[in-house]
Amino acid sequence: MQNYKIMTNQSRRKFIGTATAAGLASCFLSASESSANSFQAAKRLKNGAVILFQGDSITDGNRGRNEDPNHIMGHGYAFSIASRIGADFPEKNYKFYNRGISGNKVTDLASRWQSDTLDLKPDVLSMLVGVNDAASVVTDWKPVVSVEKYGETYEALLEQTKAVFPDILFVLCEPFILKVGKVAENWDIYHADIDQRQAVVKKLATKFNAVFVASQEVFNKACEKAAAEYWMWDGIHPTVAGHELLAREWLKQVEKRISF
Repeated sequence: MQNYKIMTNQSRRKFIGTATAAGLASCFLSASESSANSFQAAKRLKNGAVILFQGDSITDGNRGRNEDPNHIMGHGYAFSIASRIGADFPEKNYKFYNRGISGNKVTDLASRWQSDTLDLKPDVLSMLVGVNDAASVVTDWKPVVSVEKYGETYEALLEQTKAVFPDILFVLCEPFILKVGKVAENWDIYHADIDQRQAVVKKLATKFNAVFVASQEVFNKACEKAAAEYWMWDGIHPTVAGHELLAREWLKQVEKRISF
């Protein structure tokens, strides 16, 4: 397996500079060549900006429920992203929040949106939700959240947030699965449902000019190097290595739009 090296401050700054240059070059692309993640001039994130991670158990990562800074971000991809950006740019004093809650569906996010999202006044909002919504259909987990309900609720949350914070940058991560465990036992149903929810997220990313993180593609490619169980122990929750893949892809896509 390939050995990876953690980026130093110098290499990360060089990488971000490269991404910024690539963004400027995109100004010459035609409209037909644009997409949810088309390159454009990177926007410099203001000092003290709030970066909020919202979602279900994958985001939750067994995070602390108080202000203890040792546990506040959990142990998943959100922790990895926050730790890197925070360590590389301490002078910017970015504020990171994790408000993922295990077991949440998009309708659960809606019920706590004011306190767990709007009240935190995010400048960047990262969302990863949908696998529990799919599970509700597959296992009849009440309340069942259909694909239609998922899309309507998700879009309403983005609309509500955009109305309050017009300059916010959304980072929309598509839900994902691998053929492992109980997911493998119900693979055809899970795959058909999650595929539709992924399409919903991609469409919303385009509508709201959001960063789109193609999580499923990342994990599918990773399975060419190691078995699915290596990346996702139950077909839903990533392993340590799986969270690292997600963090890297998140940073790769976001750094096309933000200059930290």
